[in-house]
Amino acid sequence: MTNTKPTILVTSGAGNTGRPVTQNLLQAGFPVRAMVRREDDRAQKLRELGAEVVVANLFDVRDLRNAMTGVQRAYFVAPHGPNGLHASMAFAVAAQEAKLETVTTLSQWLSHPGHPSLATRELWLADQISPWMPNVDVVQINPGWFAWTYFLVLDVISQLGVFPMALGQGRNAPPSNEDMGAVVAATLVDPAPHIGKAYRPTGPKLLAPEEIAATFAKVLGRDVKYSPSSVDMFVKAATVAGFPAHDISQVRLYFTDYQQDAFALGAPTNVVRELTGRDAEDFETICRRYVSERPEANRTLGNKMGALGRLVRAMLMRTPDMDAFQREQNHPPLSDAVFAKGSQEWQSSHLLRRP
Repeated sequence: MTNTKPTILVTSGAGNTGRPVTQNLLQAGFPVRAMVRREDDRAQKLRELGAEVVVANLFDVRDLRNAMTGVQRAYFVAPHGPNGLHASMAFAVAAQEAKLETVTTLSQWLSHPGHPSLATRELWLADQISPWMPNVDVVQINPGWFAWTYFLVLDVISQLGVFPMALGQGRNAPPSNEDMGAVVAATLVDPAPHIGKAYRPTGPKLLAPEEIAATFAKVLGRDVKYSPSSVDMFVKAATVAGFPAHDISQVRLYFTDYQQDAFALGAPTNVVRELTGRDAEDFETICRRYVSERPEANRTLGNKMGALGRLVRAMLMRTPDMDAFQREQNHPPLSDAVFAKGSQEWQSSHLLRRP
């Protein structure tokens, strides 16, 4: 029997949200075209799930036109690297030409035009561009700090019993990638109730850093202590881990938002339940699943020495100058940049203005 449901394009199909979006749509019986940057094991796994996989360049309108042939709906994730706004514009042009019915876009909770992060300002600009597509309806997803980001230091947590992040005493209600995927899929399966709306999926409870550390301890079966770190230490550790300088230069700025409790404002939400019909996953559930999938969580001598070695290298290295890097990359500077919680425009647009 021929499937009459519309074909849905998922960009970043092998990514943290793209893969669960693809899984949810396929389970709902929708044909999915998953767009990936390269052929690899992740692309093959998408095929095994039942998706049509296309290798395409998100910065090339010609590739996007080809990827949208025969497509009616799409999920768009702007790349985290340089020129994200270019990709957003290219996608918008191709989507309008293809006359897609609806597009769900991934934005960011911190998004506002005066943020110190160029990536965040570009996401804000992309949010303004999306509604300009006259023939395409748009749904926006504005998540905060994801649960998976805490697992960037899983080796140190599991091997050394320390949870070192520059979170201050900020709080967060972290959503899982799987809940994000389910929410996005719901807006694509039945777009009509969601057109023109913006959703912020969260986990079910605000957690302090000590509570996150305690959850890791419970799941790993060992003592884990939260050790407030510095942003400079994050920059050094991320450099040792091999993360791109552009990503480090942007992500380091979000720790200030975290410390200022920007991710706690307006959280938790009921978005996951409202759109999926089930409760959002709690952090312990997320933690048990992610730990089971990560080999660095196994307490072995080799893993312990590796984690200790990376930590020592980060402590001893000179802090890379991310401000100088941004100047070298010609990132447009702002003379009066302000973090999210200090922006009246951000608070007003996020319905957080206090009397």
